[in-house]
Amino acid sequence: MRRALLLAVTLLLGASGPAVEAGKESGASVPFAAASVHFEQNVTDGDFEAVFEIKGGKEGLAKLTVVSPDGRTVIDFTAPDAPTFLGIRQFRFETPEPRDLKSLTSAYPAGVYSFAGATAAGERLQGKATLSHTLPATVSFLRPKADARVVGAKNLKVAWTPVKNAAAYMIKIEQSKLGVNLTSTLPGSASTFAVPDDFLRPGTEYQLAIGTVSPQGNISFVETTFTTAGEGVRS
Repeated sequence: MRRALLLAVTLLLGASGPAVEAGKESGASVPFAAASVHFEQNVTDGDFEAVFEIKGGKEGLAKLTVVSPDGRTVIDFTAPDAPTFLGIRQFRFETPEPRDLKSLTSAYPAGVYSFAGATAAGERLQGKATLSHTLPATVSFLRPKADARVVGAKNLKVAWTPVKNAAAYMIKIEQSKLGVNLTSTLPGSASTFAVPDDFLRPGTEYQLAIGTVSPQGNISFVETTFTTAGEGVRS
């Protein structure tokens, strides 16, 4: 499900060198609107990935680099030198999804990552984010049960077992053939989610994912499917 919702790009480069090349950029740097890195695991699929999310200000970025705690440049983006180029305002980079967590932790060590960039207009940006390798526990499905059938399409309230110290939960419901999906982020105190009555169709199978978000921003997902009751069938 995550793969269908997210655009995956991985850019890797060798180490060393300044984060932003000298050039027309000048003046003091300003913070990125957002600059973060976290791990995600899909327990159902048994895979892991690192995710970088970067957002500039109102102007688009023409340059972006991210340097790992051990000094390697793990992301290096430079826009084409075109007079009409407006820059890219927001990025989401995802690594491949190995089943071996050790290979991911080796490639992306825990610690502080440094972000640097420049807008198409020459403004410089900077930021830092800390990556943790600690992944949160996952929830268990209470309602609907995993792979449940004859689930009511109206008044459905998804429920799960709470996870201690969760910072938030992510709920995703998708039906790929219909081209519909619903995503919601809830506080860590939540343990239910009311699905809008007009979202589900009778007699249809849906994918459901619930992610536990840790205080460090890492996410652990579990996935299942459920099928709604057909027309005239009482669940």
